[in-house]
Amino acid sequence: MARLPDTDGAGEIAQRIRERRGGTLRPLDRMLLHSPQLADGWNSLLGALRGRLELPADIRELVILRIAVLNRAPYEWTAHEPDARRAGLGDGELDELRREKPHLDIRQGRVIAYTDAMTRDIHVPDELFDALRADFTDAELVELTATVAAYNMVSRFLVALDVQSPS
Repeated sequence: MARLPDTDGAGEIAQRIRERRGGTLRPLDRMLLHSPQLADGWNSLLGALRGRLELPADIRELVILRIAVLNRAPYEWTAHEPDARRAGLGDGELDELRREKPHLDIRQGRVIAYTDAMTRDIHVPDELFDALRADFTDAELVELTATVAAYNMVSRFLVALDVQSPS
């Protein structure tokens, strides 16, 4: 059970979140709505990351699921596995993400190494960042970095407040 009660999900900000979510609020949203202004900013940031960037959806979802594993955030995995599958990730790739050292294609492997470095060590070695330049534009590298950073925020929020996936 979450460490704080759900909110009722009323108000203009809750409505904007519902619009982005296709009409419903998730447990994460109901927790964020304890601070409507925070929820509003969160909704804007995550809405941009999810729907208005150049970063390919399969890479975005690969990052999100890896962070869910690293930060032990099952809510995040449950919420994003369907999106990952729609983006083209299959059973083999999803299974690999749960391993200490996933075996993926070269591009995905670099993305996972980057995600792991940012999540575990904060510091990213120059050689790893330079290797990513072969796969991504400057805009995509900024978006990849922001996605890793933001979903670390999401997972840490979920875990700290013990927000559970809906049954």
